[in-house]
Amino acid sequence: MNIRGLKPMKLMALTDIHEDPSHLAHIADQLVAVDLIVLAGDLTNATGTIGATAVINALHQYNQHILAVPGNWDNDATAAYLDDEGINLDNRHIIIEGVAFAGAGGSLRSIVPTPNEYTEEELATTLDKVISGCNPTLPLVLVCHQPPINTHNDLTWTQLHVGSHAVRTFIENVQPIICFTGHIHEGVGIDMIGQTQVVNPGLLFNGGYAYAEIAPSHMHVECRHI
Repeated sequence: MNIRGLKPMKLMALTDIHEDPSHLAHIADQLVAVDLIVLAGDLTNATGTIGATAVINALHQYNQHILAVPGNWDNDATAAYLDDEGINLDNRHIIIEGVAFAGAGGSLRSIVPTPNEYTEEELATTLDKVISGCNPTLPLVLVCHQPPINTHNDLTWTQLHVGSHAVRTFIENVQPIICFTGHIHEGVGIDMIGQTQVVNPGLLFNGGYAYAEIAPSHMHVECRHI
């Protein structure tokens, strides 16, 4: 990276909190120190406003700067709450200090029905929409609950890849600098698609989170564990 004038930014990414923010206290100093907290979905277990409020209020004890996409377990009430809070990144992009953040929530349909699911075609349409009108010269961070296919991040414990072809195609073509994802609890770690770092921090209940620094001349991303 060599982006003149870019202000250094520190990020923390969390995913699959599932209404249990109890581990946040263990990383309180890090939550306070970052410029932005990114939530890659599944704040709740389909409890809507109740679960989402508990998670966001817990995070607000440490940092007011949050962007989130709903996961497949986050219903319409959760999305509406995120809208009301002004932190919903789903289906849109937002530019912060010269970095574009784009979001796509939900997941592909699975054997067990959940409130927020899409087809590959619908995901592809959403991804095209979120960068519409976005300056292509800006560094882009994609926040997408559904991981791309054929990565470490979409590999289940049964050794099946269950990621999205649409998400992978988008990443291959657009090359965001980072894709924060989740959904597959065991798909923890960082993989590469071209120059894009695909990051699944893992289930917060298991102590997983990710940290990133974006600066004019370099970028650093790592998965951490409490």
